[in-house]
Amino acid sequence: MPDPERHGTEPSIFLVMHGTTTTGTDARRTVLPPIPAILVAILSVQGGATIAKGLFPVLGAGTTAALRIGLSALILLAVFPPPLRSFTARQWRAIVPYGVVLGAMNSIFYLSIARIPLGLAVTLEFVGPLGVAVASSRRRLDLLWVALAAAGIALIAPWGGGGAGGVDPIGVLLALVAGACWAAYIVLGARLSRQLPGSAAVSVGMLVASIAVLPFALSGGGLSAFTPRLVPAALGVALLSSAVPYTLEMHALRRMPERTFSILMSLEPAVAALCGLLFLGEHLTAAQWLAVVLVIAASAGATLTSPTAPAHVEC
Repeated sequence: MPDPERHGTEPSIFLVMHGTTTTGTDARRTVLPPIPAILVAILSVQGGATIAKGLFPVLGAGTTAALRIGLSALILLAVFPPPLRSFTARQWRAIVPYGVVLGAMNSIFYLSIARIPLGLAVTLEFVGPLGVAVASSRRRLDLLWVALAAAGIALIAPWGGGGAGGVDPIGVLLALVAGACWAAYIVLGARLSRQLPGSAAVSVGMLVASIAVLPFALSGGGLSAFTPRLVPAALGVALLSSAVPYTLEMHALRRMPERTFSILMSLEPAVAALCGLLFLGEHLTAAQWLAVVLVIAASAGATLTSPTAPAHVEC
């Protein structure tokens, strides 16, 4: 996972990374208050990842990712149809790299969680948006957040000690690469948000992503194992990972400050770890739980101490 309007401030990295925007009023109404809506959105994303991981033994991680992206694209195109014929060449130059990075980010993340616990993969991936948040800063305080995140990575990394809990080094590397893709996605999404409204950007971006990952899905041979009985699970992954959280986040951002949204999104590694524990039987070591806490603290701290004021009440 996962285009804000600019109101004289820099866009929140958490708005861009979840494909959420404050441009326009295309969010659907929902009865949930904003904070519960964000929490349900986080649970939805991690629930989708949990279901996806259950499909890996049958389809493989790459094919599952391609199905998730492709079905999500169809859903978003149906709900938020973009005006494809009216896009300019300049807009397409922003859309294509955004979509390619989106596809790579999701595919590499799925390859990662095929090897390491969900909570650890999400924790490691979070270094991407955190890096974007502090990259241009010259404040000494931001060194603290970098140090906390680095300590968390060190506790997860497979140094060969007991604290690593036998974590697959390739899985760790893939999660970090997914985080780098996430960082690129944030930068490209911020650029695209200045040219397209959020719903159009996300739906057409997902379309480009599905085209980008299709050759890898076909070459992997996993699609041959896809049968009608797997359709409900595949649709569940697409709905829970994209359509449901996107709608809930759009709703919530209309009614809460951007900074509050960002702090709540910092809880994702913990929710991922809990989902992995409850639904996948992925038990983390004490050191790995500490790593999750450190990365959450770094992410929330970077948000709380950011000199950029939230853009009043977003959306």
